[in-house]
Amino acid sequence: MSEGIVRRSVGLGFLGALFARLGAAQPNWAVPDDAAIHRILAERIDVQRQGVGLVVGVVDAAGRRVVSHGVRAKGDARALDGDTVFEIGSITKVFTALLLSDMVARGEAALDEPVAALLPPEVRVPERGGKAITLIDLATHTSALPGLPTNFAPKDALNPYADYTVDQLHTFLGEYALIRDIGSRYEYSNLGAGLLGHALSRRAGQSYEALVATRITRPLGLKDTVITLSPAQRTRMAQGHDASGQPTPNWDLPTLAGAGALRSTANDMLTFLAAEMGLTATPLRSAMDAQLVPRRPAGGPMAIALGWHVIKAGGREVVWHNGGTGGYRSFIGFDPKTRVGVVVLANLANEVGGDDIGSHLLAGRPLAKLGPPPPVRVAVTLPSEQLAGLVGRYTFGPMGAMTITQEGGHLFAQLTGQPVAEVFAESPTRFFWRIVDAQLTFVIGPDGRASDLILHQAGRDQRAKRADP
Repeated sequence: MSEGIVRRSVGLGFLGALFARLGAAQPNWAVPDDAAIHRILAERIDVQRQGVGLVVGVVDAAGRRVVSHGVRAKGDARALDGDTVFEIGSITKVFTALLLSDMVARGEAALDEPVAALLPPEVRVPERGGKAITLIDLATHTSALPGLPTNFAPKDALNPYADYTVDQLHTFLGEYALIRDIGSRYEYSNLGAGLLGHALSRRAGQSYEALVATRITRPLGLKDTVITLSPAQRTRMAQGHDASGQPTPNWDLPTLAGAGALRSTANDMLTFLAAEMGLTATPLRSAMDAQLVPRRPAGGPMAIALGWHVIKAGGREVVWHNGGTGGYRSFIGFDPKTRVGVVVLANLANEVGGDDIGSHLLAGRPLAKLGPPPPVRVAVTLPSEQLAGLVGRYTFGPMGAMTITQEGGHLFAQLTGQPVAEVFAESPTRFFWRIVDAQLTFVIGPDGRASDLILHQAGRDQRAKRADP
């Protein structure tokens, strides 16, 4: 997710900000040397305190280089390198779309094929205006499906996709009514990408992980791009950290794997980019070429290809994707004309991640001017009866509502269209999320219950009034 008060999950981060930077790209920009890149990373981690570890890779016709700074985890002084493993989140969607392009090239699927044809016959897929959702609709985020299924209610906010099942996915599809026409608008959807991966794996008769290995990672020699880590890979994995800098668990996506389940390294991502740019020969050449064709508009100078986002502005073209999970941020992109590719991997899930570094290295745009890191917040325990007065539904108006629920001594918040996440008290009226830099203040009415809440995030205060009696 890239919006709202819940962490950017396996989702796209800051499209608008990124294309604004690329839109004014410097036409004759050259990627800085290693020393300059290292200064950027050191500034981000040591001065701005907005990172734990960062790995940057650059690949072009002259070869590849990897620059890193920081550590694998707080308290773990081992340095990062090109073989350090990270969760890459939504960059997985590029692999899912490449699977589709490869299956089309092999005659195993068609872009305009309804996704229903790849699912069990008893599963009903929503339609609208006599039109069915097709595979290209899913690959271009124009399916009219929401970002997440409406029955997405994770038991563990720190691993939100782990308990979402195939049966739940099929049930959602059978019950959901589309609210706009298919193909009418780009709207980023983790659900759509996850459904595409699920459907393609059913057509191939393999798990998503096995299909990616068979069709992409083995042919390209990507030895560390996997879902299930070997013991050796686990020893090389960077610890993920949430927005407040605290260690956080890894994510599991058994059903919606195609949206963001892959883990990888900078070296593997550079190998992947080299193949995409045509710097190395690959049996996937025709599938990659077809994947890179812009298919539908995605706002401003940006179009959506199969999985990839393509921006043409300021005399430049950049093909890119990014990703984010609970403890990681990732970016890959390349310039098809100059055939320069960049990867940025981070093990801190802050709001900027490596997007600005990636766009800066590719196109010469200024780096984000980051403020101070979020303060360290200390949770206190409140009596269950005191929490009960905060439970309710609060409306923001057009942006939706915040639903506050309670389980014993724990309080949970859910913004419309996003998963439930626990909030922690630092006073009787002030609460915070550990998964994102955002806070809630409850306004207590004369009856001792909360009458309003105020959401504090990104320098904005948004007030919501209690809607229930």
